Amino acid sequence: MAGAYVHIPFCSHICYYCNFNKVFIEGQPVDDYVDMLIREMHLVMASHPDEKIETVYVGGGTPTTLTPVQLERLISGIRRELHFDHGEFTFEANPNDLLEKDKLRALHENGVNRLSIGVQSFNDAILKAIGRTHRVADVYQAIANARAVGFDNISIDLIFRLPKQTREDFLASLHKALALDLPHYSTYSLILEKKTIFYNLMRSGRLQLPNQDAEADMYQDAIDLMESTGRHQYEISNFAKPGYQCQHNLLYWRNEHYFGFGAGAFGYVGRDRYHNFGPIKQYLDPLHDHKVPVIEHHLVPLEEQIEEEMFLGLRTREGVSQKRFAKRYHMTINEVYGQLLKDLSDQQLLTVDGDAVRLTNQGQFLGNEVFQQFLLDDPLV
Repeated sequence: MAGAYVHIPFCSHICYYCNFNKVFIEGQPVDDYVDMLIREMHLVMASHPDEKIETVYVGGGTPTTLTPVQLERLISGIRRELHFDHGEFTFEANPNDLLEKDKLRALHENGVNRLSIGVQSFNDAILKAIGRTHRVADVYQAIANARAVGFDNISIDLIFRLPKQTREDFLASLHKALALDLPHYSTYSLILEKKTIFYNLMRSGRLQLPNQDAEADMYQDAIDLMESTGRHQYEISNFAKPGYQCQHNLLYWRNEHYFGFGAGAFGYVGRDRYHNFGPIKQYLDPLHDHKVPVIEHHLVPLEEQIEEEMFLGLRTREGVSQKRFAKRYHMTINEVYGQLLKDLSDQQLLTVDGDAVRLTNQGQFLGNEVFQQFLLDDPLV
């Protein structure tokens, strides 16, 4: 079982907090990029003819900056080259790309069955302050259009700990988001990434953010409100009605295999973690010569595999399965981490419940500090 991530690096604007591989779409060779992306899929899958792709996630950048004709060509190429005829098929979208129904129809009529829409806030002043070009009214129109076309599996993203954001403001955004009665929501704390406008403002002392207490309150509000409306937390940042968990992201968190296609994409197949060229020209050039555009391969050692099994699995509410761990690594979690599990349990940061090793609620708030303790200092024999 494997998934496929497809990267579209084009944006009509650049948000102040985003460090993903992206470029302004104007003047870019978009048609050539779509053609070469499909060629990459053909070249890669020729080396993995028996691999079954079960989920596809098209992210960016902004995939919905493509025209309806480009979207149809991309989707038909994905289905053909990945032999992907059913399963969860997600496209990321911006609200202001969905104000007309033409792109939504191109997606839905070609088999895309899940949308992930970047909303971030229901406050127009905050949207402007973080560099978003859509406004709250666009969100309502986009979701109404998506439903009219036939989409029911819709997720939206919200960010907290934003400049000028108060706990009350984020709570208002949560209420407005939930009033839309969607099956899935993702909510993230703002991370200041290098090479972003916000990072540079922070370095110069010109970025005022909510403090840690306010951040923790916002996160707890999200957990409580989502649960009270039947959206159960299944991962640190993700909430869903039963049956609507994002299967593609669960594949990542379960440390399964995935292919990465597109400029700057990462893949992880077998023990091989590979990374494509990021700049558009460097990505396209080898493909014009019918060569894969990989800049780096990393053969993941056993210790790193095990560390990632714990980091990723502990992000989920289902936790790390002891049986799956033992089957994969031919040793038990206790043999590797026995004393650490006891210490974290004593600190009420982690619990061992039957087959599952999970973070406690308190552990979720200190997730990164807990994860660091699973780094292995010595090689495993």
